Amino acid sequence: MLNVSYPLLLDGGLSNELEKQGLKLNHPLWTAELIESHPEGIIEAHVRYLKAGADCILTSSYQASLQGFLDLSYSEADAMKLIAKSVDLAVEARDIFMSSHFKAKMPLIGASIGPYGAYLADGSEYRGDYQVNDDVLHDFHVSRFEVLDGSKADFLACETIPSWSEARVLSELIERATKPAWVSFSCKDGKHINDGTSIKQCAIQLSKNTNIFAVGVNCTAPEHVSTLISELKPVNSNKRIVVYPNSGEIFHANDKTWSGREHSFDLVQGVQEWLALGADIVGGCCRIGPDEINQFQQLTSQIR
Repeated sequence: MLNVSYPLLLDGGLSNELEKQGLKLNHPLWTAELIESHPEGIIEAHVRYLKAGADCILTSSYQASLQGFLDLSYSEADAMKLIAKSVDLAVEARDIFMSSHFKAKMPLIGASIGPYGAYLADGSEYRGDYQVNDDVLHDFHVSRFEVLDGSKADFLACETIPSWSEARVLSELIERATKPAWVSFSCKDGKHINDGTSIKQCAIQLSKNTNIFAVGVNCTAPEHVSTLISELKPVNSNKRIVVYPNSGEIFHANDKTWSGREHSFDLVQGVQEWLALGADIVGGCCRIGPDEINQFQQLTSQIR
C-alpha cells in the first residue's frame, strides 16, 4: 500500500482550471480531449494545484475511455497512447513543481478512472441508471484499467461511481491489479449512492478487497459528506476514508455547464468537520479550485 502521511490533501476540479485558461470543454471527451489538443493546459492545471499545496493530483483520464476515442474515429492504438499520456502529463507537471520545490515531499499521482456514465456524457454518473449488464461494464473498463495499472501512477482512483453493479465490476478488476486503488461514489443523499444502494453496504462489500486502500465519496454535494462519513466509519475500519465533494452546484450534461449558488456551503468549516469525523483523504471535485485547496492545506498541515 501507499507509504504516505495522513491526512492526505487532494487537488480540486481539473475542468474549472482548464476553463480558466480559456479552453472549451463542451466535447464528448470533456477534459480528455485536451490530452491531445492542449496538453500544456493540463500540465498547467496540475501545477497550479501542486503550488496550492495538494499532496496528490488526479490525471485527466476521467473521460478518456477506449470506446469514447473509438467513437470519434481514433484507432485503438492511438486511444491507448492518449490514455497513457494522461499519466505522463501529470508526471511532467510533478517534475516541473519539484524542480522549484526540491525540499517538498514527492506528490502522488492517482490515475482517474471515471464511470461508464461519463462516457455516455448524459449525466448518468449522477443517476447510475445505465440499464446494461456487468459484461458491458467489464468490457468498457478493462482496457483503460490495464493501461493505467501499467503506468507511472501511484494508484488507481475509481471515482464518481454511481451504482453498486459498476463498483462490483471495478472491484474485480482491482483484485487483479498491481497498484492499490480507491473507490469513491457519487451520492444522492447522506446514506445512498446515486442508484439508491446504501453506501454502508457498498463499503462492507468492498472491505473484502485487500487491494482497495480507501473508500469514500466525490462529486457529491458537500452538505451530505458529514453524514456519509458517519455511515462509512463504523464499517470501514480496514480502509481509509476519502472525500472530495463538488461545490454543490448542479451540472447540466447537455452543454457541460453548472448552475446554482457557487460555494454556498462553508467548505473550510466542512473540511474541519470531515477530518474530525475520520476522513483521511480530503480535497475537491468540480468547481473547487486552488484557492480552496490552499485553505484546506492549512488545516491538514496542522494535523500531521
